[in-house]
Amino acid sequence: MGPNELVAAVRKDLLARFESLEKKSDILKAPELKDLFKQIPALEPHERAEFGQKINALSNELKELVASAAAPIQQLTPIDVTAPMDINTAFPSFLPAEHGSVHPLMKEVEVLSGIFERMGFSIEESREIDDQYHMFDALNFPKDHPARDDYDTFMTVEEDENGERFVAPAHTSTMQNRVLKKYATNLAKGQPIAAVVPDRVFRNEDLDARHEHTFYQVEGVYVHKGVHAGMLIATLQEFLSEYYKKTVEVRTNPFYFPFTEPSFEMALSCPFCEKAGCKVCSFEGWIELLGCGMIHPEVLKAASIDPTVYTGFAWGLGIDRLVMMKNGIEDVRHFESAKLTFLRQFND
Repeated sequence: MGPNELVAAVRKDLLARFESLEKKSDILKAPELKDLFKQIPALEPHERAEFGQKINALSNELKELVASAAAPIQQLTPIDVTAPMDINTAFPSFLPAEHGSVHPLMKEVEVLSGIFERMGFSIEESREIDDQYHMFDALNFPKDHPARDDYDTFMTVEEDENGERFVAPAHTSTMQNRVLKKYATNLAKGQPIAAVVPDRVFRNEDLDARHEHTFYQVEGVYVHKGVHAGMLIATLQEFLSEYYKKTVEVRTNPFYFPFTEPSFEMALSCPFCEKAGCKVCSFEGWIELLGCGMIHPEVLKAASIDPTVYTGFAWGLGIDRLVMMKNGIEDVRHFESAKLTFLRQFND
């Protein structure tokens, strides 16, 4: 085999081996490459230059392959698994705007937010991941309190700095401590703390026509001097009458929540049958609607508000149920189903 054929044969073997090597730089230490250099002195003088050039060319080719393999991979555009289309495909044309509509829940959130704004309440947003302090501790749930289990809370694997797992809020009350702290300066000015939080919450529920794992609540908070339970009932009755565009009666029953004392469950007279009895109210004339009460002194203390000077009330109202009653919707699961036949009813 002549010198040129020898270099070509070694090159073929080394390139094939390079592909299978885990550590690519090992190819530069191949004994076949060293053996080629050792053969230079044995060649005729007129053959040495050309043979050496071919060996150097092979050596440089291998070095370039090694350098290329060691170079960082070009940064690619990350894949967004939530995207409705492949980013590498042609962008689809938009559907005509007249085929779309605001989701019925979002439409009613705007309606009820407008009512509360006219009543003097500020509008705040909640969070979709929160810590256990705001979910439980700031609301007077002691550690290992059995009421913590009542919420069937979704928890993440990730933990906070205290070693407690983050949670998907099971109620908009997780914002109560933040609202009290944010508007605490109002009290020093002789003004009340008045805010509502309409947003999404999550619970590990057994799904049926009345229960869904994802739904909406509106949290209400009001604190000032001389606030009493009569103000709470009057505020909610005024809101419900404005929302349903008719005067409604409300009744309260004693209940228990760790973050209010006294606590109540509130029912309203059925706005459809006016207490005569119908399918919406299960022929009882009344519909259980929300939990409420006077803010517990410990909750005020957690926000650095003196409960001997200030009192307040709070409530948590299910928005989905409000909308179901307003529109005669029989199954709460329709809201999250994305069924066009359902959603198109609200395309006005």
